[in-house]
Amino acid sequence: MSAHRRAVEQIRESYASIPGDAAPRLAKATTNLFRFRDDRRAAARLSARHLDQVIEVDPGSMTAEVQGMTTYERLVDATLPHGLMPYVVPQLKTITLGGAVTGLGIESTSFRDGLPHESVEEMEILTGDGRIVVADDTGEHRDLFRAFPNSYGTLGYALRLRIKLKRVKPFVRLTHLPFGDADKCMLAMQEICERGEHDGEPVDFVDGVFFGPGELFITLGRFADHAPYVSDYTGMRIYYQSIRNRTRDWLTVRDYLWRWDTDWFWCSRAFGVQKPLVRSLMPRRWMRSDVYRRFVGLDRKYGVTARIDRWRNNPVHESVIQDVEVPIGRGAEFLRFFHEKVGMTPVWMCPLKSNGEWPLYPLDQGKLYLNFGFWGTVPLPRGQFDGYYNRLIERAVHDLDGHKSLYSTSFYPREEFWGLYNGDAYWPVKRAYDPGGRLLDLYEKCVRGR
Repeated sequence: MSAHRRAVEQIRESYASIPGDAAPRLAKATTNLFRFRDDRRAAARLSARHLDQVIEVDPGSMTAEVQGMTTYERLVDATLPHGLMPYVVPQLKTITLGGAVTGLGIESTSFRDGLPHESVEEMEILTGDGRIVVADDTGEHRDLFRAFPNSYGTLGYALRLRIKLKRVKPFVRLTHLPFGDADKCMLAMQEICERGEHDGEPVDFVDGVFFGPGELFITLGRFADHAPYVSDYTGMRIYYQSIRNRTRDWLTVRDYLWRWDTDWFWCSRAFGVQKPLVRSLMPRRWMRSDVYRRFVGLDRKYGVTARIDRWRNNPVHESVIQDVEVPIGRGAEFLRFFHEKVGMTPVWMCPLKSNGEWPLYPLDQGKLYLNFGFWGTVPLPRGQFDGYYNRLIERAVHDLDGHKSLYSTSFYPREEFWGLYNGDAYWPVKRAYDPGGRLLDLYEKCVRGR
């Protein structure tokens, strides 16, 4: 904790030294955002390299004190030896705890345990006006505590968090249920989530994959003390492909938590990593989401793919990288729209339920939603311009009473944006903790991409 206090003082002094007319930005070794910006505009950087450790895991109280820039990979490595894990562990190893709380996160425990911020007991925050405050759900900074989720660093930065942990078992037994009809798949998923069981057995994890209109799967996970075997999807075998040809599978709990990271769900295929020859030559330490994310950043910076497409006379492609939440009762409608208008597959499906009131991402408390995640590029129709598909998706999500995560590109008009993301709740907190507007506001950062 003494090392943490030194790191807090360092970042506080660094923040104070930045000129008042310069917008501070947090310097991080990795990022899972897909809102690309011109780095030349981000000169006022705050170093977070001393705020990336697990301070303490307390098996007695089943809590952990964690610095804000700690990755979930490091956090899980600290908790699993105690037979514990965070209530929600987002899919990718380099997502940070602070990032998941301020930018939202989700995984296959979310049907019961909500989103990562719902298991946070206390946060130490560097606010926009340079103060260090400790916020929880009962104290004087409760307004900041409640508004912090989905604020994307526009109210401040999480320096330390105390989170609740849950007990785990060494293995996870997986069952992949096939469906040929989206409506039946949605009904089955809703029933499983609401009952918390399937075929008379409790369920600990629920997610699914849409491969096409007649090929959907729900994957159920259950903790187990023993396993007859364990599969390994960190080498030549690919997890998402196994869903289509296995009914039952077994993983260690650690490999289950990171089952999507090795191939960045399925996005590694864009780099040829799913071809057997390429995969056999690829070092295992490179088969992880942060490496692929760097490839994307380099391609974006130097325009390699765009130049190849022009040379081959291929149509211009639009990046469609989004996570959206739609009430599960309207999930089949969304899939029909998405398949007809966008046509990208596979699509990840993850049910979630918010267990509290979080004003900047106003999901109905206790209502089951389905997250759809889709990440790739789509050729633009002749005469259309970049943003065509993303705008279609935004409109469809709005029409289906859903919400869209803000980690990627957004196109909402200002007035509509503040209606969707509760500007009435945001601005009083913004004025209280960043009265001088040193940090960008949520619209400027997430829509205008400044």
